[in-house]
Amino acid sequence: MSSSLRPAVTGHAQTVAVLTPDHFTPVSTHLAIAPLVSVVIPAMNEAQNLPHVFATLPSWIHEVVLVDGNSTDDTIAVARELRPDVRIVAQTGKGKGDALISGFAACTGEIIVMVDADGSADGSEIVSYVSALVGGADFAKGSRFANGGGTDDMTPIRKLGNRVLCAVVNAKFGARYTDLCYGYNAFWRHCLDKITLDCTGFEVETLMNIRVVTAGLKVQEIPSHEYVRIHGVSNLRAVRDGLRVLKVIVQEKNERRAARRKEVR
Repeated sequence: MSSSLRPAVTGHAQTVAVLTPDHFTPVSTHLAIAPLVSVVIPAMNEAQNLPHVFATLPSWIHEVVLVDGNSTDDTIAVARELRPDVRIVAQTGKGKGDALISGFAACTGEIIVMVDADGSADGSEIVSYVSALVGGADFAKGSRFANGGGTDDMTPIRKLGNRVLCAVVNAKFGARYTDLCYGYNAFWRHCLDKITLDCTGFEVETLMNIRVVTAGLKVQEIPSHEYVRIHGVSNLRAVRDGLRVLKVIVQEKNERRAARRKEVR
């Protein structure tokens, strides 16, 4: 597996390079990457938002895996019209965590990017995430509060809750995060062998952030701007989901403490 950025070739040489087994995918006139990039998008009744989401995705990505959570609108039809090669995964369970786990399992790329289907994420930022990974990071974590990031869609209570929960994770697990509950992330596929994802709700993002740190993986934060959902209403509930995140933090801390006791014995 190559993890380096190489100059892109042009003209006829570019066509030959893309067709060879050890090909490079052109990103711009001056940049190309070797790893294949899969984008996972969990969606339920997001037909109105998908045109915007798909339009922002870079043309050089390897595949889009859309996990449909039993949509009752035209989500699947719209996705196929926008991108005929889209891979549709029918979600059998419920919740964002369950959808992401299903999507990750279906990916064939070496790099996996998580993107929400509500239009809040700018797909053009993917190049920054991929650059961090090919530059040596294992996990590229989006942050709305890193220098250069921002958000148009966070109430004061959510911002306070995120800040407090982030501080708790940093103190308990030795992390240095500036943002905790954000779903725009990217990672090498091999990271899934070192972390176990076993939760179904929005707290899956927190679980991933904790387990990549405890697994000793190299994390790099990527400044990201979160926009307001374009259409529809979010299923996120600040208090309910905040309590679920807190529960995950406590469980992970208890499990880590128990594991250390076993090692001492």
